[in-house]
Amino acid sequence: MTATAGDLLQTTTRALAPDPEANPFVPLVERGEAPPQTLARLALEQQWVIPADRRSFQHLAERADPAAAAFFTTLATGEDLAAQHLTAFARACGATDERSRAYVPLAGCQAYPAYVSWLALNAAPADVVLALTANFSAWGDYCARIAQGLRTHYGFGDAACAFFDFFAAPAPDLDAQATAAVQAGLDTGTLDTNSAHTYGTLLQRYESMFWATLS
Repeated sequence: MTATAGDLLQTTTRALAPDPEANPFVPLVERGEAPPQTLARLALEQQWVIPADRRSFQHLAERADPAAAAFFTTLATGEDLAAQHLTAFARACGATDERSRAYVPLAGCQAYPAYVSWLALNAAPADVVLALTANFSAWGDYCARIAQGLRTHYGFGDAACAFFDFFAAPAPDLDAQATAAVQAGLDTGTLDTNSAHTYGTLLQRYESMFWATLS
């Protein structure tokens, strides 16, 4: 029986789920043991990640068929919203505008957006939809746990946690767009599941590198 897009998204997400021990940073926040300067570093790194990913998603939308283009356009719009929320988190961490201008990002944290940029230039958009959707599952869980830790142990309010709440919230419209894009790729034969799995594996590894570098 030919797999449907929904089946493929589910099996790929399960196959690419990260090792529970792959993220040393999130448990520190959950326990209230992450130093304030480390939280500030997270905000400062994300100030580089968010605009880079937005431009990558915009480029993918330009290259994609209509179904995948809708998915990437939604992602790019989401990055704009996330950037607005990030400002409040950065301020709560003491990451001032002056500090942001002087900050030199860490290579281990910026490997992830650099690879997303590589995908935007080189990979088939349908393959990237599948790889990113699998990766977003882990990212959303991390954000939910960070938001809880920030509220419980650091006294951060809703505005300061909104960046993480945004990514942790269910996104049924985006899920539907991902399913439609993957199905279009299956129907047209433009989806290479082996390539998508490779891309997804590397995305997870680069994300693990991000968190390990922060820690």
